Amino acid sequence: MPATAALDTGRAAEALTTGRAAVLPNPSPLTYVVAATDPQAVNRAKGRPTGQEVALWVHGDATWTSLVPALDLTPAALGTALDLLRVELVTLLVPVRADAPPPDWAAPALRDGHLLLFGARWQPLAPLLARFPLLYVSSANRTGQSPAPTAIRATAMFGPGIPVTDADHLRRADAPHAATTMLRIAPDGALTHVRHGAQDHAHGPDPVRYLEHLGRTPLDG
Repeated sequence: MPATAALDTGRAAEALTTGRAAVLPNPSPLTYVVAATDPQAVNRAKGRPTGQEVALWVHGDATWTSLVPALDLTPAALGTALDLLRVELVTLLVPVRADAPPPDWAAPALRDGHLLLFGARWQPLAPLLARFPLLYVSSANRTGQSPAPTAIRATAMFGPGIPVTDADHLRRADAPHAATTMLRIAPDGALTHVRHGAQDHAHGPDPVRYLEHLGRTPLDG
C-alpha cells in the first residue's frame, strides 16, 4: 500500500479535540508516540508526574517561525536544527536566549535552558496534524516499558481509553524500531549525543560515528 494511503484518525481527532491523549504513528524505524494538546494529558497517559517536561511537536512551519526569535542559534545553526528535525527526525534540545524567552505555550518543553523539540511530519498523518498546530509529544510507552513498535502493542499497553491510530500497514514490520535519537545543539551548531535511538542504531554503539555521519563536531555528552 502506498505511503500516502489515508489513515483512520477519527478517534484520535476526537481525543485531541477534547484535550485527551492519542497514540499516533511515525514512519519506520521510529516507534509510535503519544500526543495531546495538553502536556499533562501526555504525562498522565504515560503514568508519570504531570509536570514532567514533554517535547513540543514542531510539525508546522508557523510553530517553528514563532520559536525562532527565542532560540540561541546562529543563522547557520538554525538551518542545521530544522534539518535535524525535518529530515533526520531526531528529538532535539535547542538552547533558548536569556533575553528573549520562548512563548508560554513552549514552557512545557523547557529543560535546563533548552527546548525539547520533535519535528516529524509524516505525510499519511498530515491531515490530522494540520488540524492541531500545537501538540505535545512523547514516546508511546508507559513508564518502565519500551516504546510501542506496533499499533497492537500500543493498544495493549495503553488500553481502550487512549485511541491508537493504526499505521502498521504503512510501516516495515521486519525492521527494528526504537524511539528517536536525542541530540543537543549548541549555539554554533555543534552537536552532543544525549540518547541512543532509531537514527543512530545503524552506526553502532559509539555515538561519535553518528555525529560524524551528520558532519557535525562531536562533543562529550
